[in-house]
Amino acid sequence: MTNRAEEAAPIESERELQAHYPEPMEVVSRKVIDHIDAHCRRFIELSPFCCLGTTDASGRGDVSPRGDEPGFVRILDERLLLLPDRPGNYRLDSMRNLLENPAVGMMFLIPGIFDVLRVAGRAEVVADEELLAPSAVKAKAPATGLLICVEEAFMHCGRAVKRGRLWEPEAQVDRNALPRLAEMLADHVASTEPSIREELDYLAEETYMERDTCTRAASRASAARTRSRRPAAAGPRRRSPR
Repeated sequence: MTNRAEEAAPIESERELQAHYPEPMEVVSRKVIDHIDAHCRRFIELSPFCCLGTTDASGRGDVSPRGDEPGFVRILDERLLLLPDRPGNYRLDSMRNLLENPAVGMMFLIPGIFDVLRVAGRAEVVADEELLAPSAVKAKAPATGLLICVEEAFMHCGRAVKRGRLWEPEAQVDRNALPRLAEMLADHVASTEPSIREELDYLAEETYMERDTCTRAASRASAARTRSRRPAAAGPRRRSPR
């Protein structure tokens, strides 16, 4: 199969691609709108989860999950959305990409609903306190957010979600089918550094998914790294040349 994959010729033109598929229905071709209408607004208000797609300047793509209480993505007007940045792993992949390339794609899901809302546009990272204040949780506003200018919005039929049985209780996978996150990361990182081991021990407690624990985890990890880098016997400190 590997050899066959290496020999397979890629499709390189839209005409060649379309030859493999029937033409879409007219209503599907014309369903894209350039703003958030009443239907899109209601969908976003009910959605507790979305996927955020970004691309860096070199074309490397990334998709990040974002979730909170329904309506956490705020609708500022028919062409502006605000996605607050909730505490996470602090890799900042999406925001770093947006600093290089503002193009963004979003996919909104609602538990129990098969249909999906897709939104595309351009985004920028903002840290305006007044703008972010309404997104506060437990009186704590997000450090930053994404201000998204909507260029396209359209409903996507629910066939993929239905085929995937995403909302069916009997289709849920038993947690024991996979190792715990800390176990998988231990294999991926493959390190015996004390700071890494301490971070993995914290992840093994599985309290990181609780609200407000991510900031404490980051502080804890930073302290662990500082301890691991500290020399055993420190001599007199020297001021670095300016």
